[in-house]
Amino acid sequence: EVQLQASGGGLVQTGGSLRLSCAASGFTFEDYHIGWFRQAPGKGRYWISSISDSADITIYAEFLKGRFTISRDNAKNTVYLQMNSLKPEDTAIYYCAATKAPWRWSKIATRFEYWGQGTLVTVSS
Repeated sequence: EVQLQASGGGLVQTGGSLRLSCAASGFTFEDYHIGWFRQAPGKGRYWISSISDSADITIYAEFLKGRFTISRDNAKNTVYLQMNSLKPEDTAIYYCAATKAPWRWSKIATRFEYWGQGTLVTVSS
């Protein structure tokens, strides 16, 4: 059974930090690019970051302005999202997802085959 288990969300004050984890099982993790998306209340799901299967390429949404860092440990089948300088507008459910599609599609939600259940991040002002 394929699983992507996102964790690490919670309540944090403005300016604080959180590290999200995404633990994968049931598929060959190192063959997949991994992306993080988020969905704020009442809004659509937006891409925020992706990391290539071998971890040699990372990309970020421009609006993050360097506050987030994606990484992965293929030995642990886990991807991380370090989030710093959090703002109230970062409040959302954060999802990790996996794709074998070519890297050029790694921002496109519809090209991701496997999705985690999401973890809620709430940033208080």
